[in-house]
Amino acid sequence: MTTERLSKIINFLNPSTAGKDKTTNQTKKDWKNLPTFDDLPDFKGMKGCAWEVWGKDDQLGTVNLLTDDVVKKAAIEEFVTGRCVSLNWPLNFPSKPLFGRKAPEVIMKPSATRGAVRDDEIHINTQSGSQWDGLRHFGLQEHGVFYNNIPKDSMVGGVVTMSNPSQIDPDVAKIGIQNWASHGICGRGVLLDLVKFFEEGSNDKKLPYDPWNTHGFTVSDLESCAQKQGIKFRQGDILLIRAGFIRRYTTATNEERDGLIGKPETFAGIEQSEDMKRFLWNNHFAAVASDQPALESWPTPEGLAHMHQTIIGLWGMPIGEMFDLEKLSD
Repeated sequence: MTTERLSKIINFLNPSTAGKDKTTNQTKKDWKNLPTFDDLPDFKGMKGCAWEVWGKDDQLGTVNLLTDDVVKKAAIEEFVTGRCVSLNWPLNFPSKPLFGRKAPEVIMKPSATRGAVRDDEIHINTQSGSQWDGLRHFGLQEHGVFYNNIPKDSMVGGVVTMSNPSQIDPDVAKIGIQNWASHGICGRGVLLDLVKFFEEGSNDKKLPYDPWNTHGFTVSDLESCAQKQGIKFRQGDILLIRAGFIRRYTTATNEERDGLIGKPETFAGIEQSEDMKRFLWNNHFAAVASDQPALESWPTPEGLAHMHQTIIGLWGMPIGEMFDLEKLSD
C-alpha cells in the first residue's frame, strides 16, 4: 500500500470525523469521505480490502451505510403509493435447485387429533432459492479466511444446539447473518431493469442475450440503464438488477427447466472485472441483488478470482440472488 493510500485510510478512521450516539454516548461513524476502490489497501495481493474501513471487530460490512439518517431520508422521500411488493420467490422454486443443492421439502401436516390445526415442516438449503449471501458464505479461497480475516477453521460446523439465547457461543455467532437481520437491510432500493432497457432498445424488442447462458453486463450497461431510468445513485442505496432469469424460468417448458440441471451452469450477470468492482464500491451501495442464480456472469472466466471474494470477503457487502423482481418491474 502506498503512503498516500495509507494516509487516506488513516484520515478516514480519525475519530474527528465521527459523531456521538446520544443514546449510548459512543463514537459512531457518519461514513463520509469513504476511500475509493483504488485507495483501499490490498490483502495479500487482492485489491480493495475494506476491513480497516469498517473496523477490526465489525460484523456488518457495507450494511454499516444504512444509518438511521439514510433510512429516514429514504422513508420520507421514496414512499408514494404505500404498496408493498415481496421480492421472495416462492420457497419451492426452483423445484430442482442449481449447483447441486438440496431441493426444498415442505411437509404440510394437518393434525390427526386436534381438529382444524396444522403444523408445517420445512427442510431447506438456504442457497436453493431467494437468498442473501452472508459473510459466512464465501471467503478468500486461496487464503482460507472469511470476512475480516476470520480463519475458516475457526468456524463451527455440523449440528449446533443452542439452549440459552443469552449465552450463545461467540464462535457460533460471529459474522452470522443474524447481525444483518438485527440491524436490518432497509433503505432506498434502486431497480435497474435491464430486461426492459435492452428490449426497448432493440429493433425486434427482444433481449440480445439469454439469461440462462453466459453473458456479462458491463459498467456501461448499468450506467446507461440508470441514465435512461433517470436514476442518480447515492451512498447507501440497495441495488437491484433485473436480468431475466425468473421470467425465463416462468415461461419455459418443464423440459427446459429440467434441462438446467443436466448442463453446465451458465448464466448472465454482471461482468467480473476491476471496472465493475470500482462501480460497486465507488457508488457505496449497501447491498446488491439480482434475479439471477449468481450475481456475476457465470462461470468465472479462467484466470480470474471469483468476484464473490471481493464483494463479500473484502467488503462485507450482501449479495442477493434469485430475487423475484417481476412484480416490482410491473
